[in-house]
Formats: sequence, structure tokens, C-alpha cells
Amino acid sequence: MKKRLTLRSACITVATATLAGLLTSGFILHSRNSSGTKTDRESSGTPASDGKTTSSPVTTSIPEAKGMPVFGHWRNFTTADGLPSDHAYTVRIIGDSVLVGTHDGLAVYRNGKWRTYTTKDGLAHNGVVSIDYSKLTGDVWIGTLSGLSRWSAGKFETFNQFNSGMPNDLVYCVYCDGKDLWVATGGGAGRFDTYTRQWDIFTEQNAPMHEPWTYGVSTGNGKAYIAAWGGGVIEYDLKTKKFRDYTDPDGFMEIDLQPDDGLIHDITTATSWSDGILWVSTYFGMSRYDGKNWKGYFDHDSGLARNFINFLRAVGPVVYVCSDKGLSTFNGETWVTYKKNDTGEAGKAIIRTGNSIKEIPMSPCISHNFIIGVDARDNYLWVATAHGVSRGELIK
Repeated sequence: MKKRLTLRSACITVATATLAGLLTSGFILHSRNSSGTKTDRESSGTPASDGKTTSSPVTTSIPEAKGMPVFGHWRNFTTADGLPSDHAYTVRIIGDSVLVGTHDGLAVYRNGKWRTYTTKDGLAHNGVVSIDYSKLTGDVWIGTLSGLSRWSAGKFETFNQFNSGMPNDLVYCVYCDGKDLWVATGGGAGRFDTYTRQWDIFTEQNAPMHEPWTYGVSTGNGKAYIAAWGGGVIEYDLKTKKFRDYTDPDGFMEIDLQPDDGLIHDITTATSWSDGILWVSTYFGMSRYDGKNWKGYFDHDSGLARNFINFLRAVGPVVYVCSDKGLSTFNGETWVTYKKNDTGEAGKAIIRTGNSIKEIPMSPCISHNFIIGVDARDNYLWVATAHGVSRGELIK
């Protein structure tokens, strides 16, 4: 058996690896606006929400996929196409626009054109790492490396520790839930009531966390699920205001001693609840929880591209998993994984159901295998990578 690591030493080691991968080019920020014709909506500000809940894409006709969507006809966007930076951290489809958070600003794609917004336009910080929008108001909320921005009626409003009392200015994740906004930050999780403009803050002082480092948050089934980095998943009942924590029962840092006995690892990076299922990503694999039973997935016994998972998002029955070695999608039965070749722009989609595996060559494929963000709707899949953003179309 491998030597057991302490929780703190493991957290420090993996945190260093994450920052190295995420900020490969260093931390020198500058603003640059790409040229492009302003549309009426862009001129007036925020891309309006279409009021629809993000739907699961229609299924493909590829027999081996067994109804799972398979995307191809990839188009990759970089600075040469109008992005402010090739380091894309997050992507969100909002109405007829696509918003991409990059190392050097917020990029908005609409009508085939990119437009960039930076601190010169009122953005809290140029490093944009999370985006969500309120279906209630249509406001866009933007988590940055130094503050939170609300984009409403064409104007940016900045929230930070000093002017609003939010937990911390390093905002890893933003998530809209009705009138409430949830954030996961470097100093705890927070819930902001947009009506009263008051914060509820959750840290190790009032919640079952080991330390106040939170990395992701989502809601579903009347509960909030906080990815407490190094502390598993913190469940918060929105009605009773009671907590419950989910951690790795065997407590081992390097192995899953008892398969499917609970959450596979305490170092969690994201949660996403959809169709009655809670999905949890870690740096050591992925977990699925149906409210009664846990199931773990690893790259050696499933179609998962890699155990090192940066982020995931569930859309209907399908979960989209962002790893450092490719993008995987899964519906509980069939896997579809996208990987770029080490050289050139070509790659492949790997379809796996049980022991059955089919590979589909793709040229071009996703722009890079280090995947950080993803969003899907209808016939399109958008992927944020370490070298630009990629858009795939459903193969019908």
C-alpha cells in the first residue's frame, strides 16, 4: 500500500499543479479589445437570457453511441480570431451569445464576431474564471481573480470584500439560483440575496469544512452542494439551513480503498446536480450520487479521459467532464471522450459502452487537451481550453 499523505500536503501539491496548468503564461494581465461590429444588444450591454433552462442536446445517429450526443465539425477560436487570450477558463451559452472567460478579459461571441470587455469597461478583473446568468433577471454574473462583477443593463457593478462583505475576492465559481447568487471563493462559500443585498457566508467557522477554500457550488433538490477543496462536498439544506458533509469514508489520499462506499476523494473541484443526480469532480476521479448510492469512476476502469478533473457540468442526463487530458461526456451508460493528437489539429472521439469501444477520427478536433470549462445546448458544445475555445456541432 502506498504511503498515506496528509490532507494539507496533498492540497498544497495539487494546488501548485493546478495553478501551474491554469496560468501557464504567467500572471501579466493587459487589456485588448478585438475589432468587430457592435450589434444593438452588444451596444446596450448584457446579452439577454432567453428564459429557457439549458436543455440536453438531441441525440446522434451513431449506433455505438446508443443515443448519446456526439459532436464533431469542430471550429477552434484563438487570439487570431478575436479572443483576447488563448487561455480560456470558462464558457457559458446565454441566449444567442457565447461568453468566454479568459486570462485577459471577457470575450462575447455573437453574430460571428468577438468583442472583449476588460477592466477599462468596468470589469472587476481581467482574469475571468466563472460565468453564470440569472433566469429571473437576465443579469450576467462574472467571477474573477479579484472580485465579482454583475453585468446588467450594459453596466458592470463590482462586488468585493470591502464594498459588499462577500467572503473573498478570489471567485472560483458563480451560480445563480432564483433571486440568490452563490459563490465559491478562496475564503469560503457565499450566498447573496439580490433583493436584500445581504451575504450569508459559510466557512470552517460555521460549516463542516476543514478550511475555507471552496472551489465549486451548485444547487438542486432544495439543497446547495459546495465543493470544499480538501473537505469533500458540503450539502446545505436551503429550507432547514442544516449541513451535511460527504467525505471519502476510507480516508486514504492516494487510493480508493473501498469502491463505491462514498465520495471517492476529499479534494473536490466542482459539483453539478441534474435529473436527480449529483455529479462531483475531484483530482482523483469522478463520483455520482443518486441520493442513496455513490458510484466512482476512474480512467482505468471507465471511459473517463483522466482522473485529474478541473470542472464538470451536467446538462439533463449528460455530464460533461473537463480533464487535463481531454473532454469526456457520460450519461450513466455510454462514454464519449474527445482527445486531440499530440501533433497537428486532428484527434478522435472515443465511444465506449461497457467493453465495446469505437474510435471516430476527427480533423480538426478540440484545440487542446487541457480542458477547463464547458457548456452545451441544443446542437452545440463549447469547450474552454488552455489554447483557445472550441465549438463542436452535433453529428446527426
